Amino acid sequence: MRWQGRQGSGNIEDRRGSGGSRMGGTVGKAGLGIGGVIMVIIIMLLGGDPSAILGGASTSPQSQNRVESTTTSNEQPTDQMGKFASVVLKDTEDVWNKIFAEEFNADYPEPKLVLFSGATSTACGMGQSATGPFYCPADQDIYIDLTFFNELQNRFGAGGDFAAAYVIAHEVGHHIQKKLGASDYVNQQRGRVSKAKQNELSVRLELQADFYAGVWAHYADKWKDVLEEGDIEEALNAANAIGDDRLQKQAQGYAVPETFTHGTSAQRKRWFLKGYQTGDIRQGDTFKTNDL
Repeated sequence: MRWQGRQGSGNIEDRRGSGGSRMGGTVGKAGLGIGGVIMVIIIMLLGGDPSAILGGASTSPQSQNRVESTTTSNEQPTDQMGKFASVVLKDTEDVWNKIFAEEFNADYPEPKLVLFSGATSTACGMGQSATGPFYCPADQDIYIDLTFFNELQNRFGAGGDFAAAYVIAHEVGHHIQKKLGASDYVNQQRGRVSKAKQNELSVRLELQADFYAGVWAHYADKWKDVLEEGDIEEALNAANAIGDDRLQKQAQGYAVPETFTHGTSAQRKRWFLKGYQTGDIRQGDTFKTNDL
């Protein structure tokens, strides 16, 4: 991905190294077990609400005194991964500002990307590295501990700069859904529909965020020539690595489709690719199609 030397976003809040130290890795209440860990990884990889798996967990008593403070830096990150995240966020801003103006005759409310280490406070509760990148609809910010991308490469073999860009673009996709009403619709159905139906709605929400990530890739390349050979394959490899079916088979040896919340590997690849190939936001209504 061609990103070096390009402008970064002004919507970066860097909380790393702000007085707190890294968490020791304790997550929430009781131990999650391998199945629970895999499900947390599903959530952490692309943008779900981690409290759905962690049961609203907060940091443990042993680690509370190591929670990062919210002292922030308004300066642009100077490390390589921080600069990369800032440039990718700026690319998403440029794409979605234009799409919102042309498609909706509206301004695009740009989200803030918060970089943190270990744990940090959010309007959705305590954000922790163990739950990975996530979008908080309450404050409409995106939170990432950038060491997550090492996990993506080392644990899942889904490395590469464009795989990381896909993760950020997917989180931005959840922000788009918040602004267009899709995420509020799904949340409103909680308690009104069966668990199986709620899971289906969650899958549709996640696949749409994958589609929006593909739309971003389409226009970022068209307008800025960001893609290099192999970049789309990196994104598709990441999507393939984090499908519900693949992760469940890794965790327990078999998949249970009615429990899927993010979509299969094939579905995730398909919807990202559809967004990338068409660039047409009108083709991404995953809630009205019978063909996921």
